[in-house]
Amino acid sequence: MIVLVHAVVSLGMLIVVPLGLTLLPTLGRHPLTISTRWWFAFAVPGAVALWLPRGAVSIVLASVYFVGTLVLIALAARHFFHARTVSTRQVALYTALATPSIAALALVAERSSYELFGFNLTVLSLTVAHFHFAGFAAALMAYLAADGLAAVSVPLGTAIVLLGFFLGDPVELVGAVVLTTGMWLVGWNLWKRSQRVDRTTAILLTVSGSVLVLTMLLAISWALGHVVDTPYLPLEWMVATHGVANAVGFALCGVLAMRREGAR
Repeated sequence: MIVLVHAVVSLGMLIVVPLGLTLLPTLGRHPLTISTRWWFAFAVPGAVALWLPRGAVSIVLASVYFVGTLVLIALAARHFFHARTVSTRQVALYTALATPSIAALALVAERSSYELFGFNLTVLSLTVAHFHFAGFAAALMAYLAADGLAAVSVPLGTAIVLLGFFLGDPVELVGAVVLTTGMWLVGWNLWKRSQRVDRTTAILLTVSGSVLVLTMLLAISWALGHVVDTPYLPLEWMVATHGVANAVGFALCGVLAMRREGAR
């Protein structure tokens, strides 16, 4: 299972996040050059850290990645002070830029064999994956493809899920419901968008929006099963279904579609 988690996280670090950053033209004068070249200087060490044994070298490499994610927060702050206003879409934008730092902090702790806030190393590994996809990718797609309730419910749901880690399973269930609502609304917007683009882009958008129907139902069943006695998939199967489908089907197909649409 851990090998699959590391593969998914590597996909997020090295492909989904840098592709996503090129879709944010308001963050730089030349966003494509800025977003990809400097990001890989931090992301490659982070990805290497995943595959090395826990210890001093992987801690240093993970820390390099953490510094890179702080640059994203600085970019969000620059955007905020330039805009001077906060819309629902901007909330999603700032969430996308802030959540990789949560993932990176969890990575540093996990590589250090340190149970941060009392969470075991498996939970920390899953947190790294979660906040690259349910954090960055989901909020990014909400920013790019949605507005209003859809745009704000994704970051709100992500925040409540994070609080649920500390406050208990019932809070996490509420977060899963809110996040699922937002993701389904984003999926609906992606499907509507697919009706007015070229065939290849339409296929990518349709796949990105459609997989959310099943993957978020799995998330609800998982969260519900930890509150009341209802069935849910084992952790290994959640990674192989919910995790992989969201990473490849939703996030990767989504950012590729948006790149194609932007290029046209």
